[in-house]
Amino acid sequence: MKTIVMKFGGTSVATPEKIIEVAKRAIREKEQGKRVIIVVSAMGKTTDTLLGLAAAISQEPSKREMDMLLATGEQVTISLLAMAFKKLGYKALSFTGWQAGIATESVPRNARIEHIHTERLERVLEKGYFCVVAGFQGVDKMGNITTLGRGGSDTTAVALAAALNAEKCEIYTDVNGVYTADPRCVTGARKLQQISYDEMLELANLGAGVLHPRAVEFAKNNKVPLSVRASYSDEPGTIIQEVITVEKNLIVRGIAFESGVARVTVTYKKPFNGSLANIFNTLAENQIDVDIIVQSISDEFPPSVSFSISQDKLKETRSALTEVHEKMGFLSINIEENLAKVSIVGSGMVSNPGVAARMFDSLRGEEIPVKMVSTSEIKISVVVPQSNMEQAANALHKVYDLAEVQFSKEIVVSATD
Repeated sequence: MKTIVMKFGGTSVATPEKIIEVAKRAIREKEQGKRVIIVVSAMGKTTDTLLGLAAAISQEPSKREMDMLLATGEQVTISLLAMAFKKLGYKALSFTGWQAGIATESVPRNARIEHIHTERLERVLEKGYFCVVAGFQGVDKMGNITTLGRGGSDTTAVALAAALNAEKCEIYTDVNGVYTADPRCVTGARKLQQISYDEMLELANLGAGVLHPRAVEFAKNNKVPLSVRASYSDEPGTIIQEVITVEKNLIVRGIAFESGVARVTVTYKKPFNGSLANIFNTLAENQIDVDIIVQSISDEFPPSVSFSISQDKLKETRSALTEVHEKMGFLSINIEENLAKVSIVGSGMVSNPGVAARMFDSLRGEEIPVKMVSTSEIKISVVVPQSNMEQAANALHKVYDLAEVQFSKEIVVSATD
């Protein structure tokens, strides 16, 4: 009997009525002869409420205790969903992350899954039960409850699908698939029928919020077929896998954008690699993620390096670099805020010259200044003023004709093609 994993986000389980609808949807899958595991998030705005309670007690609460607190949100959902199955005449058991055998590293608030002990879930599934598992949580070697950070429930679902060799993992949410761009901001954005792991991973990393990058990476590494679909309808969603239907003339497959970006420029005394190592070692020690990096060395001006970070990490970045700037030989630290990153993504870019030229021509025509540029085989990202973010996304969506596309043959698409 094949196994499927179904994951439902917070808006899909926000009320008792919606929880009963989730149970009915899962029952339809079971009646087709499937073993079914359901992974759920906390109901609606529960996590925000718990964060508010913690803030009312302390502005700097213990990370361990925050994990203990936040893990309760999903526990409410799993127990209610198990009750819904029983009310509808089916056997179900709820499992917290640690009861489901999800072992993680010891990193509070952002742990990674190291292993899943599936024996207990396998026994329960074989007895014909629904397994209802709390997403977003696990347990470390010391027995501490851990949470998986942003997108943790998606990651839980994909990891369970991989560990149980599931036929597929379905992510149910409040959108009906993956779009060429955010339809709330970009005119003509349309749903993609299929997308490759690599393309989806780039889009997720670059700001597309429909899936978390860690979940996509887990699916790619374990070849777990994913689908993203709406919890409120039976309409097919978007399939994410290695073999996809290539759309005719679709060199760029999607546009992603992310606000709240800052550019930090450090000028230093001597142009040697130790200066760069000092800067980025300092940032790494302070758990600060760096994105685009541009170094400038000339005979006329002091050497400098610019990099982009999330604006919410600006305070920690400024503090970390200021603390060591004399010892490291920095001349100045300049910061530009209120920027955004806009990116084009597509596996067809690597074999089609002129993609970048069209991008920069379009932005020039819109009189949008480009502050930084980053490229890979399947994406080009630019940093622009935040006030121009949606303007840039709409212009690029139009210039690459993403609103109207016809289908071609089925081939394997990957970042190396």
